[in-house]
Amino acid sequence: MSQYGFGKILADTTLEQARPRVTEALKAEGFGVLTEIDLAATLRAKLGAEHRPYVILGACNPVLANQAVGLDPEIGLLLPCNVILREVDGGTQVSMIDPQAMFGVMEGDTLQPIADEAEARLRRALAAL
Repeated sequence: MSQYGFGKILADTTLEQARPRVTEALKAEGFGVLTEIDLAATLRAKLGAEHRPYVILGACNPVLANQAVGLDPEIGLLLPCNVILREVDGGTQVSMIDPQAMFGVMEGDTLQPIADEAEARLRRALAAL
């Protein structure tokens, strides 16, 4: 996995099959999906480029977002937490942003407890898949 996220492959699962599972796992941890970007369709429409199915979900936990914005209104530049689903050989790769990496660009540690909580929740959601 990358230095800024964590994930797993859901074997023998299409993106269409994985999407509701991911949404439900996020929901169980207090996250809703605010945005959905079909990157493969966008690149096809704009550039004529062909890619395997690839979707970016913008996940938000309103309680944690409220706390973070209350401490630093500029944190919105780093929200929401992105989750990607992309078809790979043998299944669908589900990857989630690591809030530690995302919040690591900020000075000070005021938001550290929120980053810790967001990471724990995202890791539990991933483990539930």
